[in-house]
Amino acid sequence: MAQNAPEYTAEQIADCVARFRTRRPHVHCITNSVAQHFTANVLLAAGATPSMTIAPDEVESFVTMADALLINLGTMDEERKRAAHIAITAANAQSKPWALDPVFVQASKGRMALAQELLKHSPTLLRCNAGEAKALFGDTASFAAQHSEICIAKTGKTDEILQGNFTVGFQNGSPLMDCVTTMGCALNAVMISFSACEDDTALAACAALSLYNIAGEEAAVRAAGPGTFVPHFLDCLAELAPDTIAERVRFA
Repeated sequence: MAQNAPEYTAEQIADCVARFRTRRPHVHCITNSVAQHFTANVLLAAGATPSMTIAPDEVESFVTMADALLINLGTMDEERKRAAHIAITAANAQSKPWALDPVFVQASKGRMALAQELLKHSPTLLRCNAGEAKALFGDTASFAAQHSEICIAKTGKTDEILQGNFTVGFQNGSPLMDCVTTMGCALNAVMISFSACEDDTALAACAALSLYNIAGEEAAVRAAGPGTFVPHFLDCLAELAPDTIAERVRFA
């Protein structure tokens, strides 16, 4: 476990998974068109309930009905932009957790500007890879310290959960997970769904990440390749017991 990390234990992480499974939170996802189907199935398998509308005239009602919100910038067309602003306003007004996924924020000035604008509305959680983090923040750790209300999940060979002045690292997962599109997008949805069940956002992110990546390890054992990995991954998400997570979680 990284220096200055909170004293989370494998048992706390497993307990958070168990509480999540009992609660079965509803997550409203404004996500990219590539990720919608897979994200919905991942949430259902993990134990949450998804909704996916991007229609600006009804998204406020869906956020009001939901327990948490995901905003993913992967295919941020004009309708999604409008819906995202309405949804974030509703989530903040009702003190509901919401996550920002700045997909390929380094790819265009417009995407970067939108991500920076949405960051001003204080997301509960932000998940990104190393390239996205570097483009958006430069020094991720310094940003986390300056914006301690935002929990950052930086995924890569070693996954890190950062909040304030601490970092928790994990080394679960499988290389096959990198061979399936939108795995990261769906992970962010699972992470914010856990935040609907746990007030400690960093602990919620740790538990969601552990469930997700250990399910990936289990699925990789059963799969012949990327094509068969996906159905096994959904099965493992649904089957994975909290006790198994406690046994298998690997802190970096």
